[in-house]
Amino acid sequence: MNFLVTGGAGFIGSHVCERLLAEGHRVWSFDNLNTFYNPAIKQRNLAEVAGNGLPFTAITGDLTSRAAVDAVLAATQFDQVIHLAARAGVRPSLEQPALYLRSNVEGTANLLEACRTHGVRKITIASSSSVYGVNASVPFSESDPIFSAISPYAASKLACEALGHVYHHVYGMDVAMLRFFTVYGPRQRPDLAIHKFAHLITAGKPIPVFGDGSTARDYTYVTDTLQGILACTKQEFGFEIFNLGESQTVTLSQLIEELEKALGQKAIIDRKPPQPGDVPITYANIEKARARLGYAPGIKISQGIPLFVEWFRSQNKAVAP
Repeated sequence: MNFLVTGGAGFIGSHVCERLLAEGHRVWSFDNLNTFYNPAIKQRNLAEVAGNGLPFTAITGDLTSRAAVDAVLAATQFDQVIHLAARAGVRPSLEQPALYLRSNVEGTANLLEACRTHGVRKITIASSSSVYGVNASVPFSESDPIFSAISPYAASKLACEALGHVYHHVYGMDVAMLRFFTVYGPRQRPDLAIHKFAHLITAGKPIPVFGDGSTARDYTYVTDTLQGILACTKQEFGFEIFNLGESQTVTLSQLIEELEKALGQKAIIDRKPPQPGDVPITYANIEKARARLGYAPGIKISQGIPLFVEWFRSQNKAVAP
């Protein structure tokens, strides 16, 4: 099949492209290579995907340009689209809310409309655990009410979920919305906590810890997330939302301990007040994904952090964040 992967130069996207190619598909990446973090990192990801010698095409373009999106969909008859491109991160969205809404919501609307126009019926879209906000019910279930977003990033992802439902309901498109829970592993973005902390610890610099270290996250190893994404490409749903998490929580203090152990080096802690937009916990109920997708995550944090550190050390001579 022909697959278009938006955000294909990024952390999760580049892994998705590789996995699709390994399964025998033809893959096109669409990514604007923006400067949210060093574009050279994204170029390296693309080079690694292309280095397999399989049918892969990398296109540079911006989803906020309807003409650019339409041109890509007009040039190739795609069987499916996997939409991973987005402005990511809760804290940066507090500084640039309009940019996040334009990139994530307008970009998604442009892509859905281009899919409709050019006859692509099936699309898998990345959402986020951020949509749950400060949720009193744990673990988080897809059926929980989600009207309490506490960041522009979360609000933009809620809007994308609503758009996906509209295009299913009105135009009959097959849409799967995937709520990711703190994905980590090789190629993780340098701004994310695990990568950022590993860089600072090895450099002997303080790591910023917001709050008392009790905030907890459902850290999900990238190969487990990939398992859920690829499962969505193999069946039709109409419209469904799935949590893709590890269904285990790790406090920030525990995470730092795991990193110290894997790196063989103690962290210097720089305590800071809690940040607006941060939620106290994320915790995925994955029973629906288990039942409908055969989703079975298997990498615990005690295994995943050493695997990340092994990759991190291999990148010492690569481009800086």
